[in-house]
Formats: sequence, C-alpha cells, structure tokens
Amino acid sequence: MTDAERKLWSALRDRQIDGLKFRRQHPIGQYVLDFLCEERRLAVELDGSQHTAEKDAVRTAWLADHGIRILRFWNNDVLTNLSGVLETISAEALDPNKERQ
Repeated sequence: MTDAERKLWSALRDRQIDGLKFRRQHPIGQYVLDFLCEERRLAVELDGSQHTAEKDAVRTAWLADHGIRILRFWNNDVLTNLSGVLETISAEALDPNKERQ
C-alpha cells in the first residue's frame, strides 16, 4: 500500500466511519478496488501519477454497470486533507438517494 492508502485505511478500518465496513484491496471482476464498502456499493479509489483518465473511465463504467459507485481522490488529498476526504466519503455513503435499491 502507498502512504496515502495506509493513512486512509487507518481511518476506514474497524467501522470508524459511520459504522460502515470497508475492505481494502477487494477484487471484483478484473479489478482490485483500493477500498470497498459492500453494504453501500461504494468504492474509494486513490489516484497517483499512474492513473490516466482514459483507463479510469473504462474502469468506472464497468463498475457502474455492476452497481458500484466510485469516489476518487488524489493521494495528496488524503495526505494533506484527510478530514475533508472522510467527510466526503461519509456524506456519499450515507446519502439515502444513492443507496442501492
């Protein structure tokens, strides 16, 4: 895991965010998600310099077709603004209009 992934995992693990269970490095189809809250069908992906918009768009579309929403953050966002990242994750996870029916 990268430094950003370790930092975010330490804040997500053990149901620290609204009691939601997140898994790390969770495989689904041909992809491995950085973090997944299966209950809310919400993935959190951390992007560094290796990510490209084209590859991410294909991945995001495939996951959306399988009922998974994705939140993307730059590694630097996690390293410099963890509280803001966690607030965004919490708001997205708890939005009743975005829960899977």
